[in-house]
Amino acid sequence: MLPANVMAQEAAQAEQVRATSPDGSLVLTVGIDNDSRPVWSLSRKGKLLIAPSRMGFQLADGLNMQRGFHIVGSESGQGEETWEQPWGERRFVHDRHNEVTVRFEQSDQDGKRLMNVHFRLFDEGIGLRYEVPEQAAFSTMKIADEITEFQIVPEGKAWWIPAGEWNRYEQVYQETPIEGVSTAHTPITMRLADGTHLSFHEAALVDYAGYWLKRTEGRGFRTTLAPSSQGPRVVRELPFATPWRTIRIADDAAGLVENDLELNLNEPNKLGDVSWFEPQRYIGIWWGMIRGDWSWAEGPDHGATTQRTKRYIDYAAAHKFGGVLVEGWDKGWNGNWFGHGDDFSFTQATPDFDIKAVTDYARKKGVRLIGHHETGGNIANYEAQLEDAMALYEKLGVSTVKTGYVADAGGIIADSERLGEPRGARRMEWHDGQRMVNHYLDVVKVAAAHHVAVNTHEPVKDTGLRRTYPNWVSREGARGMEYNAWGAFANGPDHEPTLVYTRMLSGPMDFTPGLLSLKGAENVPLASTLAKQLGLYVALYSPIQMASDFIQELDKYPREMDFITSVPTDWQESHLIAGAVGDFAVMARKDRKSENWFVGAVNDGTERTVPVTFDFLSPGQAYEVTIWKDGEGATYETEARHRIAYDKRTVRKGDAMDLWLAPGGGAALRIVPVK
Repeated sequence: MLPANVMAQEAAQAEQVRATSPDGSLVLTVGIDNDSRPVWSLSRKGKLLIAPSRMGFQLADGLNMQRGFHIVGSESGQGEETWEQPWGERRFVHDRHNEVTVRFEQSDQDGKRLMNVHFRLFDEGIGLRYEVPEQAAFSTMKIADEITEFQIVPEGKAWWIPAGEWNRYEQVYQETPIEGVSTAHTPITMRLADGTHLSFHEAALVDYAGYWLKRTEGRGFRTTLAPSSQGPRVVRELPFATPWRTIRIADDAAGLVENDLELNLNEPNKLGDVSWFEPQRYIGIWWGMIRGDWSWAEGPDHGATTQRTKRYIDYAAAHKFGGVLVEGWDKGWNGNWFGHGDDFSFTQATPDFDIKAVTDYARKKGVRLIGHHETGGNIANYEAQLEDAMALYEKLGVSTVKTGYVADAGGIIADSERLGEPRGARRMEWHDGQRMVNHYLDVVKVAAAHHVAVNTHEPVKDTGLRRTYPNWVSREGARGMEYNAWGAFANGPDHEPTLVYTRMLSGPMDFTPGLLSLKGAENVPLASTLAKQLGLYVALYSPIQMASDFIQELDKYPREMDFITSVPTDWQESHLIAGAVGDFAVMARKDRKSENWFVGAVNDGTERTVPVTFDFLSPGQAYEVTIWKDGEGATYETEARHRIAYDKRTVRKGDAMDLWLAPGGGAALRIVPVK
């Protein structure tokens, strides 16, 4: 909806419509090309950034909505507000934009369909979406694909992962020329030859398929929607609006990271008071299964036992952790559940796990159990039990659940009765197809009704919906810590410094740092120093942060645990104070509940010395800085990865220090006002 101060610009048969960002740096031009196709282009600071690029749809049951269009009118407006997040990487978000909706109509011979395109321009980027109104030509739209193009003019590099592959989003990021991209998941990050940084993504993905960014030729790209078992990739009744197609645009890496474009393109909070969710640190019965020491399945090696869970609750209570994740507590893990999931129960525990006794014990200790729902990719089974499962958690006081959809891409098992097929018929869907996009949000809504927050693993990508549904607190959606348990699949030293500028632009990630032993299965070492494990708590944002190692390993590192047990998970401000895409990142965040600041640094495989300036501190105040940093000679490549040094100093606003980062290294700083 446009704001009340909309200024009508009825310009029938107009050849072009123009709009600018509030500061005038971005200039949008919308028009019709020589083939009567809608096109748009974008200039920044007087230089063409996106050359004329087509817009429209391929339909599964009629003439495509690509040609034969003319502009019949436009409306423009502007908006500005500052809104508050219930939790987040910053408390207050500023939204200042101009906008224009351009109305197109096809000729009689091309179907006489109506299509509006809504553009919203911020100083730091742009969003566009289609709004298809009610019309005489048709009432149901069956979309074979969406044709939104991005013809990038300047040369540059891209950091990206391929889309449509079996391993969903859990892939190693590639750095290539823009021309080297094939079909990529979003966010995809680019750095142009003049230093301009771009990130292509989407916002408010609701009742639609997620899009992949497909290179056509040269530096030209277009959207292509995730597949559906129905044939058409999206089916919608009119009227409807698509998700926003977004581009963050900045002069440097910090401008890309400190950008709330997707959040601002989502609707405000629909849940009201969500104070029942509290950002927290947690531990869990998880790493032992990932490494193979324990099993999810029942038997002598079963990880989720009542006795072990109570030990973890005791540890959590003693070390200021708010929750304990327990995987494998429920029936259904025996046999081959990967990509099957028919046997999972979400209300019945295994014989050696007393869920009521455990939750009662946790409550007395001031700790909450974090629930777990692994579906094995079988949403037909999960949806049948969803209401009962969330009601059970509410009754037991379980206020957060980690959900899982472990199945290969395209391997989701969905009930298809809604399509008029026989009861029990199954269809296979993609994790980011329309059916699953709706499923994920349905789970979040049911969970919210029972005051349960959701942390989705094997998710659809985050598109800022945490603003509208703030119980959707975190996701996986990239290669997390678990890959470090699997030898040849382990993450390289540049993985986390790349995540900061790619995956993390979409929203919080449950990366699960804190593997202080730096050992995977069979003692395979991590590509990380000990100091880097601490830096991850600040560099990679999530309102729930795990200390992932065995508790007996965490006990070996009391000085490191001093940082982990003090670092917040909810922030007043967040700033990238130094960094380069794929190389390193130094993040500073201010605690929402105090005047304390925390800094986290993560580095790739090249040692470097980074100047850190304390310009973010309040003037006139002295601060004591406690520093955990790479020790002399530390490197991820040898046993020296455990070398760590400690330091303390007093600083004020404007002071600076040189911070040496080892290969695969990092650092963590706790900055407390001197009273």
